[in-house]
Order: sequence, then structure tokens, then C-alpha cells
Amino acid sequence: MRRPATETREHILAVAHDLFYWHSIKGTGVDTIAATAGVAPTTLYRLFASKDDLVAAYVDRAAGLYKRWFIEATADGEPADRILSLFDALIEQVQPEHCRGCPFLMAMAELPDASAKAHALAVDTKAWVREKIGELTAQLAVEDPAVLADQIFLVMEGVYASVQSHGADGPARQARGLVEALLRGAR
Repeated sequence: MRRPATETREHILAVAHDLFYWHSIKGTGVDTIAATAGVAPTTLYRLFASKDDLVAAYVDRAAGLYKRWFIEATADGEPADRILSLFDALIEQVQPEHCRGCPFLMAMAELPDASAKAHALAVDTKAWVREKIGELTAQLAVEDPAVLADQIFLVMEGVYASVQSHGADGPARQARGLVEALLRGAR
């Protein structure tokens, strides 16, 4: 039974997501993705002109999923509570069964050419996260909301970096407490 092109595209992207995220972008070939997805390489290339296009679509898809997660994690409560809720959700997100680090940091590391579309999309996603944190800190009665947003963003990035070497029960467990201290100190 044939699937519509949109369903096939999404299926390939879901397979590519798993393979790129868990096995690396550079280490995963298009033939492996096609075989794992159960599609012919010609089908994959009909939907994605090149591996670069597929990688960019993967990063774009991951960005959409991540933004939805972020918005849901920060949806309720006062701004400070919403920031703390983000870190509660983050410690759940970085558990080893579904996290090996930040897909955007990994994409930027694997694709260091800033002109690569996937790299640019990853940078844009990080900028979006920093902007959203800034929107939350701007609602707080603090001396310098932009500095506080940078500090909170750095804590978040530190969680992603530390889980790769120390796991979710390592330094990442201290993130919420550190953010609480930053919020208290900024008032």
C-alpha cells in the first residue's frame, strides 16, 4: 500500500531523526536511512534533493518538536515558576533513555560551516530559546533581565553538556537549584 508523499516524508524524517540523533549525522548514510525507513533511495531523493537537505529538514523538525516542548514546559504560572518548570521538564528530558545531549549543539559540532542550512537552523533554535527565556525574565522585577536570561540560558546549556559525561544524575541535577539561586539573587 502506497503512502501519500507527506506521510512518507514524515516517516523518513522520523527514522532520520533517530539515526542522526543516536548515531551521528556524519556517521549515518542516506542508504542506511532509506533501508531503515523501508523506502527505495530514489524515493528518499525524490523527497530530499540531497543529504544536506535531509539533515536540514531533520534539524527543522527537531526544532519544531523542541519549541513545542519548551512552550508546554513554560505554559503555566508566574514567570519565575514557569522558568523553574522549564528546569523540572529539562531534567526529565535529559534522562539517558531518551537523551544523549542537545541535538542542536550536536548538529553545530558536526556541521561547523555556518553557511550550512542545518547549522543555521540549529543556531536559530538556540537564539529562539534565549529569546523565550528573555521574555520570561523581562516579566520579573529584577535589575537586569537580559543578564539573568543569559545566566539561565547558560545553566540550560550546561545541563545538555554535562549529561553526556556525567549523566542526568550528575551536575545536571543541580540546575534547578542554581536557577532558584539566580532568581533570588536577581531580585
